[in-house]
Amino acid sequence: MTLVIAKFVPGINTMAAPLAGSMKMHFWQFLRLDFAGALLYSVTYLMVGYLSRDFLAATLNGFHAAGRVMEIVVSLAVVVYAAYHLLQFIRYKKYRIVPRVQAQELTERLASEGADRLQIVDVRSHGYYDAGAERIHGSIRIEPNNLEEEIKSLHQDKDIYLYCT
Repeated sequence: MTLVIAKFVPGINTMAAPLAGSMKMHFWQFLRLDFAGALLYSVTYLMVGYLSRDFLAATLNGFHAAGRVMEIVVSLAVVVYAAYHLLQFIRYKKYRIVPRVQAQELTERLASEGADRLQIVDVRSHGYYDAGAERIHGSIRIEPNNLEEEIKSLHQDKDIYLYCT
């Protein structure tokens, strides 16, 4: 009887054949009982599948519905993400091109208009600036990490030139 129910119990199934051999069970008796156990095992699981088919179908339909909802949520998230970045791109497009001035042009402007009309600002970060570093004569240094606060200290009536590394 152990051979018939052995398929349902992990561990016993593994030990059933060696135990039958050690008890000197006849080959055809072992084969009949093992086949009966395999048949009972297969029929039992087929019946469980047949009897629970409606429950499994309902569960599968639930998974399909949840998958459609997740598809909509992920699609909306991608659209919102893309729209946000497009809006940011449009909003800050004017800052993408920063006007640049050559050193010679700035020197000529300083000589012609004087330093009272211009404000030169050193915005090098800590990694590139040390206390003994040379700066352009008449320039001031502001911390780039606190730029919004530091800009308030600049003269708004002057033309402001920034330089870094």
